[in-house]
Amino acid sequence: MSLVTLTFDNGPTAETTPAVLEHLHARNLTAYFCIVGLQLQASNAQVDIAKETLSRDHILVNHSFTHGRALGDDPSAAHAAREVTEMDALLGAEIGDWGPRWFRPFGRGGDLGQHIFSPPAVQALQALGYSVLLWNSVPRDWVDPVGWAETALRTINSQEHTVLVLHDLDTGAMEHLPMFLDALLAQGHTITTELPIDCVPMMSGEKTWSDRKFDELVSSC
Repeated sequence: MSLVTLTFDNGPTAETTPAVLEHLHARNLTAYFCIVGLQLQASNAQVDIAKETLSRDHILVNHSFTHGRALGDDPSAAHAAREVTEMDALLGAEIGDWGPRWFRPFGRGGDLGQHIFSPPAVQALQALGYSVLLWNSVPRDWVDPVGWAETALRTINSQEHTVLVLHDLDTGAMEHLPMFLDALLAQGHTITTELPIDCVPMMSGEKTWSDRKFDELVSSC
């Protein structure tokens, strides 16, 4: 049996996030919610959902302001400031004390590579004391809203610790979340907020990976 860390990206949404919270609550499970600034700005209701998420002891994660372009694809200081620093300020203004600072980069559909970060983005994350949350399983639930659960289970059964990327968006995919969670528990997997070091290249502003390995995530432009 293996460890599974649940993460939900690109919310909060009024259509889907509350149901996800209820499914987790019913099973006494905790997850990471990687939220986007434009979602917070979209409505007061979605700010309230983010606050509710935090009140239920889930972990909020800065997932950039716009989620529009990967940090390494636009290595300018202005882009890094918009996606990292302005989003950090928005979280503070709308949520208040949202706990330890976590950041999840935009991966272009789950890919890892030098598009993940730029030098200015790394500097901004270090200055703000961020930890970075990566992943090792992306079942592409937004593309396959029915079959993603089977794909995820195959990956989970093949590795010791899976950091799973799901999306609390209105695609219909999360209708299958209860079945998926029950299957995980029935198979004896442990759902945890612990993270493998391979998915945390930075902790509290300090690199946890070697410079050479970390640089594989940073644009050289």
